[in-house]
Amino acid sequence: MARYRARIEYDGTDYFGFQRQRDDQPTIQGAVEQALSRVFQQPIGVTGAGRTDSGVHATGQVISFDVVWRHSTEDLQRALNANLPADIVILQLDETTTTFHPRFDARRRAYAYHIYNTAVRSPLRRQRSWHVSQPLDVALMNQAAACLPGVHDFATFGQPPQGDNTVREVFTAHWQRQGDLMVFFIEANAFLYRMVRSLVGSMKAVGDGRWSISEFEAALHACDRHRSGTVAPAHGLYLVSVTYGEEQDENIRNKTG
Repeated sequence: MARYRARIEYDGTDYFGFQRQRDDQPTIQGAVEQALSRVFQQPIGVTGAGRTDSGVHATGQVISFDVVWRHSTEDLQRALNANLPADIVILQLDETTTTFHPRFDARRRAYAYHIYNTAVRSPLRRQRSWHVSQPLDVALMNQAAACLPGVHDFATFGQPPQGDNTVREVFTAHWQRQGDLMVFFIEANAFLYRMVRSLVGSMKAVGDGRWSISEFEAALHACDRHRSGTVAPAHGLYLVSVTYGEEQDENIRNKTG
């Protein structure tokens, strides 16, 4: 029995998030487990690094699973991708250590949020970004984002998945305008439930002039969930990467090469 670590990409539009739900609710975890079960002809469980919400996408979700496989890792990747739906794909697959855990071993996670900022909506972007028709000031939004790096209590912007600790360390947070698309990038040691979407909604209020920078800072320091701005819609959010320690990466290299 070997443990494998996979980096997967998916379009979350037609799924009720990553985590397995009822049988009548399609999820990313459920779809990957179904593909594994078809390849191995038995139930195979999957563990993920993050429980993305309904409609949220990923370009760098990490999962693990335990199987007995007597062929190459490349053959297993091809077999799984052949059995996965078109909106989910395994980008990278490695054999790892039996103690690896995608969620507990993660050191950093990074998300991106896309706002399509133009007067006319785009049907092709409607499930990939948040359409905001009024002009947004990216410079002001970056001033707000500059308040986020460091160790803060983010209780205003989310709830802990478990327990009551709302303190998180943000390593970087910034906006970039790419034509009509505005992309927010944030990397932290961990995130609260709906933290990124709440931050985006609040910074959007700064960008459209409804909030000042001082009002955003006051909301951050208030540690009051009711002080958050509108939660941005899920379909603009992407889990882009999960980072592990050098020791774990070295273990993978030794295991596979």
